[in-house]
Amino acid sequence: MVVDDHPLLREGIAAVLEGQPDMLLVGEAVDGREAMARFEVLRPDVTLMDLQMPDMNGIETIRAIRERWPEARIAILTTYRGDVRALHAIKAGAMGYLLKSTLRKELVEAIRLLAAGKRHFPPEIASELAAHLDSDGLTPREIEVLQCVALGKPNKVIASQLQISEDTIKGHLRSIMDKLGANNRTHAVAIGVQRGFVEL
Repeated sequence: MVVDDHPLLREGIAAVLEGQPDMLLVGEAVDGREAMARFEVLRPDVTLMDLQMPDMNGIETIRAIRERWPEARIAILTTYRGDVRALHAIKAGAMGYLLKSTLRKELVEAIRLLAAGKRHFPPEIASELAAHLDSDGLTPREIEVLQCVALGKPNKVIASQLQISEDTIKGHLRSIMDKLGANNRTHAVAIGVQRGFVEL
């Protein structure tokens, strides 16, 4: 089953699977709620799920499906390479992570691996995950501060909004830049977006 709100992508995957004698696209869904309903009826061997969807995102949907059907084999299908998103997807129960730029051959091989109960993560995602698993992640408060910085808010406004002092904001920013290896707040936002800490 393919869950994505872009019809072109669903059609593209359907076309790839059509040529595979051992695969059948049993269903499609455009969002998380439809995916839940279709999953209950179809019980696909493998589900490819977009991360960014209206109403209920991919990670929430994976978590909800895996709670009801723990045997579900789901892979995230995304344009994002961020290691934090990959980590959230794995924690939610994803067994694979496929970039939408994936070549046909890799897509087909990944589906076969998942159907056999194995995991699939592209080498670049696996190495990013390994590199960041032992490094400090950002705290929820630091993510909140970085999100405010990403929206262009000055320290004074962030301090007022979060009801903490400007000095505390500066301390959080020092910690964020240190953890992300950033040179300044703009660089920290860029890294935060790339790794999936911040949504723009």
